[in-house]
Amino acid sequence: MRDLAEHLLGLGHHVRVLGRADGPAVLFVHGFGSDQSAWDRVVPAFLDGHRVVLLDQAGAGRFDASAYDRERYSTLDGYAEDLVAVCEELDLRDVVVVAHSVSSVVAARAAVRAPERFAQVFMLAPSARYTDDPADGYDGGFSAEDVEELLASLDHNYLSWTAAVAPMIMGNPDRPELGEEFTGAMRQLDPATARCFARATFLTDSRELLTRVPVPVVVLQCRDDALAPDAAVREVVARLPRATLVPLRASGHCPHVSAPAETAAAVLAHLAPVSGRS
Repeated sequence: MRDLAEHLLGLGHHVRVLGRADGPAVLFVHGFGSDQSAWDRVVPAFLDGHRVVLLDQAGAGRFDASAYDRERYSTLDGYAEDLVAVCEELDLRDVVVVAHSVSSVVAARAAVRAPERFAQVFMLAPSARYTDDPADGYDGGFSAEDVEELLASLDHNYLSWTAAVAPMIMGNPDRPELGEEFTGAMRQLDPATARCFARATFLTDSRELLTRVPVPVVVLQCRDDALAPDAAVREVVARLPRATLVPLRASGHCPHVSAPAETAAAVLAHLAPVSGRS
């Protein structure tokens, strides 16, 4: 890929800027268990017309481990603050964020925090709450007991946990190499920081937050998604003030890996015009 610049920003984030220096900015934000390389199959479709920004979130990839703050990253707000800080340090405005999984609600938090920086958010396989809420009939896909067991298993033996969980997240059992690839990516993470992100992911309820997102959002929904079932995705769309739902043919939870051409085409087809350059 063509790098315009490479940065290690003040908060410790390794950031690459690719593509057209004068193009509208598209910021790709990976989800739990991966790093910016998760977007490698998608990014080439954007290089000719956009300024592509990729970062490793806290604890992932080439993030500076000495900058990791456990208290800051015990909630999703810490990751959202980082997205805003990256945009500020690179002086980005009218940014389109393409975010996967839990980072969809991280991007939503960033847009609420600094609406002047963002033009549009794309949410790939989002969920606002992974745990069921029996009080109001919400189906998040996991019972409270399921989540407790999942987090306890992570704490007990991280390597075994990745072997069991990564293929389930990836889906596409007819393509086991994708599950193996994701397992390998998860094992590159420091187990302690992975535990912190996992707890923030599975124990956060972002449903009310979504009602305050000030920018248009495009939700990309996959088939047979174990982490973001239909009911959870419908809840995301219902809560957002300005949402467009785009069903994909892709299955599983990681369409940018399993179906990159379809994912890139869906994003490009629904990009909103921006008012200026970043």
